[in-house]
Amino acid sequence: MKYALIGCGRISPNHIEAAKNNSLEIAAICDIIPENTAEKAERFSLGSSVKQYTDYKEMLANERPELVAIATESGKHAQIAIDCINAGCNVIIEKPIALSIADADAIIKAGKEKGVVVCANHQNRFNKSIQYIRKALEGGRFGRLSHGAAHVRWNRGKQYYDQAPWRGTWAQDGGCLMNQCIHNIDLLRWMMGDDIDEVMAYTDQLEHPYLEGEDLGMAIIKFSNGSYGLIEGTTNVYPKNLEETLYIFGQTGTAKAAGTSDNIIEEWAFADGADDPEHVKAVYAENPPNVYGYGHTPLYADVIDAIKTHRQPYVDGEAGKRALELVLAIYKSAAEHRPVKLPLGSCSTLDFVGRFDKEQ
Repeated sequence: MKYALIGCGRISPNHIEAAKNNSLEIAAICDIIPENTAEKAERFSLGSSVKQYTDYKEMLANERPELVAIATESGKHAQIAIDCINAGCNVIIEKPIALSIADADAIIKAGKEKGVVVCANHQNRFNKSIQYIRKALEGGRFGRLSHGAAHVRWNRGKQYYDQAPWRGTWAQDGGCLMNQCIHNIDLLRWMMGDDIDEVMAYTDQLEHPYLEGEDLGMAIIKFSNGSYGLIEGTTNVYPKNLEETLYIFGQTGTAKAAGTSDNIIEEWAFADGADDPEHVKAVYAENPPNVYGYGHTPLYADVIDAIKTHRQPYVDGEAGKRALELVLAIYKSAAEHRPVKLPLGSCSTLDFVGRFDKEQ
């Protein structure tokens, strides 16, 4: 299957490795900065047969790839995705799928009209720990769900933001909830039943005055099935990343995923006694080298199979929209100091321009 990558920045190595691990024919890589493509081509020994482009439209016209991964700055995901879809390409879109509800809807609509696969790159759904928790959930082992909690307690300093000026801007990114925390927010919503009645939240900018977006967000979610959710996300933890955790509490079960990015199971207790907690903790654990984990390779495998068998991928465009919608609902609640009902209508990160501007 002919493959191309658009965007050769921080996350691109995971995409290239996933493409190679799945024996895709890497036809081209693209970035507006030629040095980025050159560095990735050399690092991964891609060879002269892999073309390097600075213009993705030229790449699409020349190479006609069957599958394209989009790993640019977030604010450009939507337009690039729609251009790829209109060129007949299946797409894997890095998180978030877009920065507005309208753009997410446009991507989903275009994918349906063109009959191509649209995948939102929420790779942590493929973690061994998360898959085992999901299996228990689908098997009814938790009983009636009570509440869940997602915590992302990380550190990002000025050097990180200086590397890419688009980070932390409303037009191209958003704050810590949209960038660093959206994977765990996706997992919480997915596990707790997807449908949400109401969100109440606070966001603030405490330690990053050079950004436009928040560096701290806290929210309470009321799910339609009667359960509740808690979200805590920050990039202010001293002096480095501390943890990313996901808790699921039910009438007959408790589970906690933790580690670098929910890669291990730390708590496992179920009334049915169907498995040994210590065995579960030992088996369903991974130690990835960074917060991106090992999920890209199985996500790619699923997308390839979805293309071949004409089915929806495990993480489709609607899933990407749901994660985006929840972050935007948190932003809206915090900005307007009120609970926000879902589904959310028209909303974009651009609605919050000036949110944390300091008075002179």
